[in-house]
Order: sequence, then structure tokens, then C-alpha cells
Amino acid sequence: MYERVPVMADRIPKSMRAAVCKAPGVPLEIVRLPMPEPDSDQVLVKVHACGVCRTDLHVADGELPEAVYPIIPGHQVVGRAVTLGANVRRLTAGDRVGIPWIGGCCGRCPACLRGEENLCDTPQLTGCNRNGGFADYVVAGAQFCLRLPDGYSDTAIAPLLCGGAIGYRALRMAGDAAAIGIYGFGSAAHLITQVALHQGRQVFAFTRAGDFTAQDFARQLGAEWVGDASMPPPRPLDAAIIFAPAGELVPAALAAIRKGGVVVCAGIHMTDIPSFAYRLLWGERQLRSVANLTRRDGEEFLALAPQIPIAATVETHSLEEVATAIGRLRNGSLNGSAVIVIDPR
Repeated sequence: MYERVPVMADRIPKSMRAAVCKAPGVPLEIVRLPMPEPDSDQVLVKVHACGVCRTDLHVADGELPEAVYPIIPGHQVVGRAVTLGANVRRLTAGDRVGIPWIGGCCGRCPACLRGEENLCDTPQLTGCNRNGGFADYVVAGAQFCLRLPDGYSDTAIAPLLCGGAIGYRALRMAGDAAAIGIYGFGSAAHLITQVALHQGRQVFAFTRAGDFTAQDFARQLGAEWVGDASMPPPRPLDAAIIFAPAGELVPAALAAIRKGGVVVCAGIHMTDIPSFAYRLLWGERQLRSVANLTRRDGEEFLALAPQIPIAATVETHSLEEVATAIGRLRNGSLNGSAVIVIDPR
């Protein structure tokens, strides 16, 4: 069990290491920065590990309009609460917490008033418009920190905080689909495949042409069928989830699903979708997107994970190796998830 481990305030250093993206397209640079201080509703977290997500790549490349620079990326953060703001009641110093993509919402816009915090007009996004977890310490909104289940190490649970949780939301949007296609077999896909199989669904995995490593990985996890994205599946699918940021996969996925099926675009960024014949959409097929995750998504998924149990395939890197981890994600050589280990323990 992960017990509460208090950290003495007088042991907190005056500065910290951080991997900073100073501008779009500029490689991340390891620098020393002054120690951040939490405000009354925030918590200072000592980072132990932080998962690497394709969204970090989009931030580094300047593909997200919400991003501000310079910025410390990283939004699958696992660590210990160190210093609490004056108004924080739900956490105690020493608690192990997870910090996800959504770091705050306004609570006033129409989406927030409808209870759709993931669609907030002015969200605080960890590692995008507020500093994230590729650092020794990070400040987070206490109300948006997630409690983590026992039984998972810091590196094992980090990928669940975005790839897993977003995949879970996307799978819910696929409804009760029995045969589900997954386009792009990376971090999120390998996690949500385990959920789908646990629920008794069949998984059909689509990868880039010639990516035999990813195809073998999908087979090992129990995929019913594996092929490249240009191939039709052996039977019409009930639904498809697209994790790869490639717009040309949308017409391909629509062609692969049955009438009344649904295609869920699960990424935050995608290249332009090419025009396609209306016939692909006709027949009451649906095309929808996933936009961020809610706290409820994270809580439900983290409660479900130990019951399956979900096991992330992880390769670890030090903070100084963050550029290597992002590079492996970019070129497709990463199998499963990458995690930056900040404070090994």
C-alpha cells in the first residue's frame, strides 16, 4: 500500500529542474527554475513520474492554439503533495496524487454550467497553458488532482492518467459495440484494448503499413484481427476509435463500420480530414470527437483499472532523456507508453 509520506517544508529546495519548451518547434531544454508556490486553492506536488503523451508532441510542435510559451509540458503526473494552499481540505501533505490534462475550469461558461467541464471555454490545461510535470515539482489545482489506487507503481499508473482515461471516454462513446476497430496502436490503444477485451468485445487493430512491431503487440494483447489502416476488416465493425492524428483515417473508418455504427476521433489534434462521399456517412453512421476528460472520467477509470487489472507496457527515461522519449513517440518506434522518471523510488 502507498502510505502518506509527509515532506518537511524546510527540505523543499529553492529551485528545480524542468524541461521547458521555449517556443513551438524548439527542442525542450533542461533548465533550473525558481520553486513555484501554490495559491490558496492549489497544491505543490513533488513529481515522481510523468507519462509522455502525443499531446506533448503537439504542444512542442505548436499545433494546439491553447498552448502558451514558454511551457513545461507533461500532464500524466504522479507525485506527492508537499505544500497545501490555505483553502485546501481534500488533500493532506504526503498524499500520492495524479495530475491529469484538465487542471481547472472556469465554472461559469455555458459548458461548465451544464456540468461539461471538459468543454470549458477557458480551461486550464496541464502542460499546455499551465506548467506540467516534466519537472521536479509542479503546482496543481487541488480540486482537479486525482487519488490513485494502490497496487500500481508510479511509472505503471502514469500512462493511465491521459491515454487510459481518454481511451475510456472514447470507448464509452462507442456504446455497446461488440466489434470495435482501433486505429493507431500506441499508448492509449494498448490500454483501452485491455478494457474492451475485459468487457467481452472483439478488437480489430489497424496500424501504419509495415509496422509489424505494433501489429505483433496488438496480437499479444488479444486483438481478434490485425492489419494496416488501408485494409478493410474481415467483417463490418460496430464502431471504430481513431487515436492516430491522421485525418485520412476518418473515411477509412467510416467505410469499415456497419450502418448505424460510430467513429470516435479520440485525439486532441488531427490533420485535415479529406473530402469523402456522403455514402460513407449515410445509413445513420455517426462521426464524433472526444474533447478532454472530466474528473469523473478519471475517477471511474482509475477505479476500474485494478479490477481488470490493466497493465501498461512502459519504457522509462530520465528527465534529461525527455527529448529521446518524445523522438521515439514521433517516429513510431515506441511500443506502449513512455514515462519520464523524475524521482525514482
